[in-house]
Amino acid sequence: MKIGVLALQGAVAEHIRSLKAAGAEAVAVKRAQELDELKGLVIPGGESTTIGKLMRKYGFMDAIRSFSAQGKPVFGTCAGLIVLADVIEGQEEAHLRLMDMTVARNAFGRQRESFETDLPVKGIDETVRAVFIRAPLIKSVGSEVDVLSTYNGEIVTARQGTLLAASYHPELTDDYRLHAYFVDMVKEAAAAGSRA
Repeated sequence: MKIGVLALQGAVAEHIRSLKAAGAEAVAVKRAQELDELKGLVIPGGESTTIGKLMRKYGFMDAIRSFSAQGKPVFGTCAGLIVLADVIEGQEEAHLRLMDMTVARNAFGRQRESFETDLPVKGIDETVRAVFIRAPLIKSVGSEVDVLSTYNGEIVTARQGTLLAASYHPELTDDYRLHAYFVDMVKEAAAAGSRA
């Protein structure tokens, strides 16, 4: 089960470590053609505008849309969540526009307002340790989107079919259960693909 981590910016090594802990083979992805070998993809945190520019520069936009259209799961954390969104508040142009949600950048304030908490996440038995760093918020979702967790009444984890999005950094803790949840999504999608 080979899963890639988009290695343009962000906590790539930490995501790879968490995916391996969850039982997957994990690799850094630097070229769009490397997507062909993968069953799933993680878009890590970082700075969403920079990630968007680099994705356009290196031909990842259409490649990731095509990857997702094949039913292969994509997991966006923090800035990766923004990159997946259909609408970004206060910004004319969104990036991949794969997930039916409107997001607000830096909704939790500046770096010094970062915090950790234990979040109940639908589909995971125990709470997940979540690190919020200049985190975005999911302001609203479409009817196809399943809200998996909220914090102070705001949506911070959501799933739409084979797309998973988290406002926080699950990779910055030793708790890899959200990655295990994504690995299960990848296994399900691969099994469905082989039956098709």
